[in-house]
Amino acid sequence: MKGPGDLGGHKGRARQYTSPEEIDAQLQAEKQKAREEEEQGEEGGDGAAGDPKKEKKSLDSDESEDEEDDYQQKRKGVEGLIDIENPNRVAQTTKKVTQLDLDGPKELSRREREEIEKQKAKERYMKMHLAGKTEQAKADLARLAIIRKQREEAARKKEEERKAKDDATLSGKRMQSLSLNK
Repeated sequence: MKGPGDLGGHKGRARQYTSPEEIDAQLQAEKQKAREEEEQGEEGGDGAAGDPKKEKKSLDSDESEDEEDDYQQKRKGVEGLIDIENPNRVAQTTKKVTQLDLDGPKELSRREREEIEKQKAKERYMKMHLAGKTEQAKADLARLAIIRKQREEAARKKEEERKAKDDATLSGKRMQSLSLNK
């Protein structure tokens, strides 16, 4: 499904095809442009043309200038026609992996801070709960004590009933044995 911003496929629009000759011509023009840029880079290499490592380092140091040039070339709309100086605009720079500061203190977002605080509070509560210092733990312990007492009473009653049955059966057997003896 095409969205409202997608172009192409309209009934009245004529299709345009690029011939293979035009594609070859474009590729050759791009290669020629790349060669010319390399030649210009070698001429203005500041004596580092003999050593490729030094050349790479000099290109890295000029990276910020290249980014500014790219920004000027990639202007959109009327930006190319009107020169605007916005003091609030910050040019975005991409950082390399080597430039990242992983050891320094990291600023946490509000959500991350709240999440960490929440986890710490939960851990504190669990420690206090296991120690029996929270209201819920006290209520649980009281409930457990009541259940223990009820179970002990039920076990005692069962034991008494069992003893009573045993006594009744023993006395019944004695009676039978006495009656048989007569």
